[in-house]
Amino acid sequence: MAQVLGGITTSHIPAIGMAMDRHEEDTPYWKPFFDGYPPVRAWLEAQQPDIAVVFYNDHGLEFFLDKKPTFAIGTAPQYHNADEGWGIKPIPPVTGETELSWHLVNQLIDDEFDMTVCQELRVDHGLTVPLSLMWPGNRYQHIKVIPVCINCERHPMPSPKRCYKLGQSIGRGIRSFAGDQKVVVFGTGGLSHQLDGERAGFINKAFDQYCMDTLVGHPEELTRLTNDDLVEKAGAQGVELNMWLAMRGVLSEHVTELHRHYHIPVSNTAAGVLVLENED
Repeated sequence: MAQVLGGITTSHIPAIGMAMDRHEEDTPYWKPFFDGYPPVRAWLEAQQPDIAVVFYNDHGLEFFLDKKPTFAIGTAPQYHNADEGWGIKPIPPVTGETELSWHLVNQLIDDEFDMTVCQELRVDHGLTVPLSLMWPGNRYQHIKVIPVCINCERHPMPSPKRCYKLGQSIGRGIRSFAGDQKVVVFGTGGLSHQLDGERAGFINKAFDQYCMDTLVGHPEELTRLTNDDLVEKAGAQGVELNMWLAMRGVLSEHVTELHRHYHIPVSNTAAGVLVLENED
């Protein structure tokens, strides 16, 4: 059966892509943020995963307010990134994975998740920035990617509990897939941030650190939160914690924390990094 190696949390701020495009990683503003990633890259280099399942949210590129699925999954052989106005240079397409992705579709439907299945899908910074961070120089085409998109923009949004259960279903699907593929799972976005309104620039360091601590050993505790709780405690865009919970749901009950990094603020966002290795 396929093996889940572990999970990684990472920000997907679009400004990161611009900073990498301009080679600003060692500038005073960006260096404290990028310093969190060499251990993550070293772990990936040692593990050599074949497939990455990436939980992300679409920011109006493929799914705008006129059509916003609660959960969507890609089954395409390739995914193209489209510029969202940041002026980032074109980057290579993302290599898709078709066999496991269709297996996961069937697992999810059996588990009563009504997925939007995308055989064509444009992806935005929510998915491509994490890949560029893990494999600098946009050297990510060797790994096959399964994008799983979660609505974090338009109410009503899925609850933390539902997103965690989504991850659990995907975890069962991966472990029931025939083959020896090695899978890594990414939970992208967050942590606390609010980009507009009266609380624009809001950061809650104490809550962020609580979430990182709890995600490792007691993720079910976070599923007791509502999306209203997340907005209150972590800002309007703090609901992106749901992607982290989906990632954690894929993993085994017990994980080992191999690396942690937290930096504020970068682009008015609290950025947290975790590398969690499955113990089974």
